[in-house]
Amino acid sequence: MRISEILRRKGSEVVTIAPDATVRELLDTLAVNNVGAVIVSTDGVAMTGIVSERDIVRSLHRDGAALLDAPVATIMTAAIHTCSPDDRVETLNATMTEHRIRHLPVIRDGHMIGIVSIGDVVKSQISELETERDSLVRYLRG
Repeated sequence: MRISEILRRKGSEVVTIAPDATVRELLDTLAVNNVGAVIVSTDGVAMTGIVSERDIVRSLHRDGAALLDAPVATIMTAAIHTCSPDDRVETLNATMTEHRIRHLPVIRDGHMIGIVSIGDVVKSQISELETERDSLVRYLRG
């Protein structure tokens, strides 16, 4: 299965936040949109970074509650790993495991067209396994 198939099923909406927004605003954005990571962007198009729930927790542990009024740029990850819609799910799974990341923006021709999470990858793999199982059961039943 290709990443484009995951995007077709889940949609291509990408939640963004400005780098100067506060971590408090970031928490609200994550909760309202029910997502685990957002793209940091000054214009909603170009990626400045990515910030996840994990980044928040680690920074809160280090800096305490004062972090809530700090800008998102202070906790974001600037080195963003990306993937292509033509990449295979297996490749993405390996990338996420190797780099210990859970969210990857999907880029086509230099433009962000979606984001996939480890949950999306697992869901697609389960779907493929169920399809294979169903095919085998039908084959065995003749």
